[in-house]
Amino acid sequence: MELVFPDKPLDYLVIAAHPDDAELAAGGAILLLKSQGYSVGILDMTDGEPTPSGTPEIRARETAEATRILGVDWRGNLGLRNRYLRADLEARGLLAGALRRLRPAILLAPYWEDAHPDHVAASALVDEARFWSKLTKTDLPGMPHYPRKIIYYFSVHLRLHPKPSFILDISAHIEAKMRAIACYQSQFVTGRPTSFPTILDDLRDRARYWGWAIRRAYGEPFVCREDIGLSSLRDLS
Repeated sequence: MELVFPDKPLDYLVIAAHPDDAELAAGGAILLLKSQGYSVGILDMTDGEPTPSGTPEIRARETAEATRILGVDWRGNLGLRNRYLRADLEARGLLAGALRRLRPAILLAPYWEDAHPDHVAASALVDEARFWSKLTKTDLPGMPHYPRKIIYYFSVHLRLHPKPSFILDISAHIEAKMRAIACYQSQFVTGRPTSFPTILDDLRDRARYWGWAIRRAYGEPFVCREDIGLSSLRDLS
């Protein structure tokens, strides 16, 4: 299906290998940004299927419901193949073309170290497509564009103990984040253990840990390779 792009540039674009990645790792950030009046989009690279309890149709319905809860301004799918995601020239060109049409100021992307090969490939693709999207004298669609920053979120497959660049206070949005994640019944409920701790219990507890780290109820960690400038110390926790 051909992507239909919004009329106005996005403030933030969350790029994910699969539907549910954005909700898992940055759902609170998305909800917070929307509450602050920013425009936010999600670009999934694949449909996430096949999985043990999912189908493309089920996953599409789950994604639509999660998208409604998040209230994002735009969501699209790049149409690449799940389990076969590669940081190759074709995929780089597709993503760079989308960036030139969406024109986001800030990108959110998967952390570059993970057990899931698709997440690692997606992270590399974002780095490479960001550079390609600013090129002139190219057959890429749209006008040259260079997002100011890439902020990396943490996926859940590799049990890392990351040192984040910052932790975002998502306390006011934890319930909506958990509702968005719970939309993906085929991924986190069907066929999964029902005794404590479930996957959903684990996800909430991780958010509680990162909230504890900044003296707040719930948080999400992020990393930026480039320095982050502040215009005020007002929001330091």
